[in-house]
Amino acid sequence: MISGRRRHSFLLRKSALIRTYIKTAMFSALAAFASTTHADDELLQRPEVQSYIDQLVGTQDFNRTDLTAVFQKITPKPNIIAVLDKPSTSRPWYEFRNGFMSPQRIIGGARFMRRYHDTLAEVEDRYGVPPEIVTSIIGVETLYGRNTGSFRVIDALSTIAFNYPRRADYFKDQLTQFLLLAREENQDPFTFMGSYAGAMGMPQFMPSSFRQYAVDWNGDHHRDIWGTPEDAIASVANFLAASGWQRGGKGYVGVNVTGDEQELLADKFNLHYTMAELMQRGVQPITEVDTQQQAVLFALETTAGVTNYYAGFNNFYVVTRYNRSTLYATVVYQLADAIKTAYDANDDLQPDPTPKPKAKPTSKKKHK
Repeated sequence: MISGRRRHSFLLRKSALIRTYIKTAMFSALAAFASTTHADDELLQRPEVQSYIDQLVGTQDFNRTDLTAVFQKITPKPNIIAVLDKPSTSRPWYEFRNGFMSPQRIIGGARFMRRYHDTLAEVEDRYGVPPEIVTSIIGVETLYGRNTGSFRVIDALSTIAFNYPRRADYFKDQLTQFLLLAREENQDPFTFMGSYAGAMGMPQFMPSSFRQYAVDWNGDHHRDIWGTPEDAIASVANFLAASGWQRGGKGYVGVNVTGDEQELLADKFNLHYTMAELMQRGVQPITEVDTQQQAVLFALETTAGVTNYYAGFNNFYVVTRYNRSTLYATVVYQLADAIKTAYDANDDLQPDPTPKPKAKPTSKKKHK
């Protein structure tokens, strides 16, 4: 007879085995579906792809036949490579900013905040991230869910992983994370849609971020960052909180620089100095700040040929963990301020201006 403790342990092991079997069986079924419509075997025949499959079979308990069927259906997208060489953040700040500070994003953000007021308030209580910051990130990323991407995620990730050597290691890891994600969620890997870089849903999470930070806020046992705004809101806040967000912390301030700023600017993605230490090196804030808080120095080309300097504090640095760009973090803060201003002024409750219909041209009758 099995003792109570041994029986409990036996049942736990049996339950774990059953869950693993179900996940594996589900992925096998999805792979079988994929094998019914082959796209192109060229990718599958490449030695580095075969080596990658070997690695997944050996380390992640995937079935070789299943993975072969999946890779037979992947369709590489060569146009993605050209886009990767021209990132949007390569533009100067004054051009980059104009692409996001539009009335559509500002009023749309205020409407998003009002519609999901309760969720945003509850999420702020739990994670400490203000509603306007979460809203701004979703607005910058996907215009509040309108533009979540039209690429099959597996096609995008595979294209970059095996055709873009500079980022190959990172995207091979993301491809692995994605395949694990699809298996965990019991979904066909070919049904996930995202950006040209494989970012997914309203917050544009990469697969590793999804697995680590996505939240099932509405309790339906599914982390839906595509069609459930409540899940997307909580997921963004969870990411920021896990990255070190400080409740009530400031974003950034303008500064004057009198010393040699090049070394400090090169270190703009690391919190190595307190504001007091930056001040000793010639960085002077134009408003009063807590000199003991950590900060980074960064520069923005505010107009053509004119550069201004700023000190970003802990929460600014956290936003650069979401997207490694000071331009991105700055526009998130500026859009958040504009959204909150519009929300407080009830601008989002006003009807959209109706464009005047164009006058129809009058035709002159010819008299005979």
